[in-house]
Amino acid sequence: MLVSIISLSSIGAASAIILYFIAQKFKVIEDPRIDEVNEMLPGANCGGCGFAGCRNFAEAIVKATDLSDLNCPVGGNAVMTDIANMLGKAAGTKEPQVAVVRCNGSCENAPKKVQYEGAASCAFAHALSSGDSGCPDGCLGLGDCVASCKFDAMYMDPVTCLPVIIEENCVACGACVKACPRNIIELRNVGKKSRRIYVSCMNTEKGGVARKNCSVACIGCFKCEKECAFDAITIKNNLAYIDYEKCKLCRKCAPVCPTNAIHEINFPPRKEKTEKTAKITETV
Repeated sequence: MLVSIISLSSIGAASAIILYFIAQKFKVIEDPRIDEVNEMLPGANCGGCGFAGCRNFAEAIVKATDLSDLNCPVGGNAVMTDIANMLGKAAGTKEPQVAVVRCNGSCENAPKKVQYEGAASCAFAHALSSGDSGCPDGCLGLGDCVASCKFDAMYMDPVTCLPVIIEENCVACGACVKACPRNIIELRNVGKKSRRIYVSCMNTEKGGVARKNCSVACIGCFKCEKECAFDAITIKNNLAYIDYEKCKLCRKCAPVCPTNAIHEINFPPRKEKTEKTAKITETV
């Protein structure tokens, strides 16, 4: 009995010593700056930075020599600048962005032709059907994007059955972009005075077919592309796209669109031509 106790004690002691030396050899000493950076981050853990959470992002920041490709969408340039100054590194700047819904297939513009009955999930409905309106690329209206938003920046409009972005709450984390199975949500630069111009349609079908399902669908007529003097508009697969980095917000493309598929956000109302003509007449 005594021999067994001594043997087991010896084995335990030897194992402990071995484990101690192994732990010392392979131990990882964590940079204390990671905790400091983590405390400076918003703590939203939204994944908008491209990492699993703020802690993982903090580790990447500390290890990186250049922060130009790293960005916290929630904290923005101010937080990244503070972190860069603390670490003695240079931080890049990124234009603030906001999510936009590139679909205007409302209940009025794209009337329902069928009634979907199944799981209340856009991902599920997308795998089973083309949607109630028949548009294979339009919003399904089941709110996966709204459910993914952690910042109360979206809601489903009960009248249009489309998601609505609350701009002042949106941090451009990209969660809604990933949640939409039809890629109708895009992150775009907020723009000067929060003004933006974009094509609110994702339908790649030919014009006639697209219009049957939605009265405001882009028909790929090339009129907007010809009107743009800055090469900001391209037509691909029967669908127009406006590059927000090239667009100068001149607003010349929207009036020539025959289906009103181009949306102008936060611009002052256009003056009617009749008003301009009347003013010229009065002057003369």
